[in-house]
Amino acid sequence: MNRVTQLQIELLKIIDAQDATIRRDETLDWERLHMASSARVAWLLALQRGVDPELAAAAAAVHDYGRIVTGKQPDHAEAGYLPVQEFLKNTGLFTAEEIAVIALAVKNHSSKTVVGTPVEEIVKDADVIDCYQYGLPFDRPEKKDRYEAWLRETTHAGAPA
Repeated sequence: MNRVTQLQIELLKIIDAQDATIRRDETLDWERLHMASSARVAWLLALQRGVDPELAAAAAAVHDYGRIVTGKQPDHAEAGYLPVQEFLKNTGLFTAEEIAVIALAVKNHSSKTVVGTPVEEIVKDADVIDCYQYGLPFDRPEKKDRYEAWLRETTHAGAPA
């Protein structure tokens, strides 16, 4: 079993431990689905871009950790930064350096117009692609722009030179 699978199992435990009676901005079912599918999208993007797929998928799996633990969408990326570090440390699956990379991607994934590390960029793209594939509307223009940029990248990558 790879580390991404182990991480998702641990994250499901956190999700399952949440109080299902409180009002949340997203359902816990959505959190489960989005966690798993955005991680898979990130794995594939990382393979295309020459980035460590396990690290990118792990970052995508936990990118909404702040919303999972607070239940709130506003400022969830920043809210997840410190708690996700503790969560990742407690899993024992990642080095301190890997935790720093993953946590930075969590913190910055909502800043869709700011260019970050390769892992951050993959998480941002995976988030947008995953939400779009489930029919969620683009609630900010920069999400649509990022999705369309990925489409151009994908289309041109397969086109003959």
